[in-house]
Amino acid sequence: MTEQTSIPGPARAPGTEPFWQAALQGKLMLRRCTQCGQVHYYPRVQCPACWGDTEWVESAGTGEVYTFSEMARANPPYVIAYVMLDEGVAMMTHLVDCDPASICIGQKVRVVFRTAHDESVVPMFTPQN
Repeated sequence: MTEQTSIPGPARAPGTEPFWQAALQGKLMLRRCTQCGQVHYYPRVQCPACWGDTEWVESAGTGEVYTFSEMARANPPYVIAYVMLDEGVAMMTHLVDCDPASICIGQKVRVVFRTAHDESVVPMFTPQN
């Protein structure tokens, strides 16, 4: 089982504060275009597809592993991955609470939240049981 014990605090871009506030409450938020309906991650105020306005929507917090890599030489070792969320967007993240040898592409995962050094809360993913 791997558990990252040293999580740096996130860099916060302007306009993303609602994302981090929701994470404190155990919610994963995305932005959705109010005109074309496309969902986006990384959160943007304007839709990159049609330049429409966007609104915050709560993600189901589930998806599947698109690709991953084990950072075996790190101390402690950890796994980074792209997770394709059920809403159709990819999110770079860490996979936690799992054996790296058991991870496979297409594996179902769910969001979990971990506390960083600066006390902010960071969404990560773990395999679904």
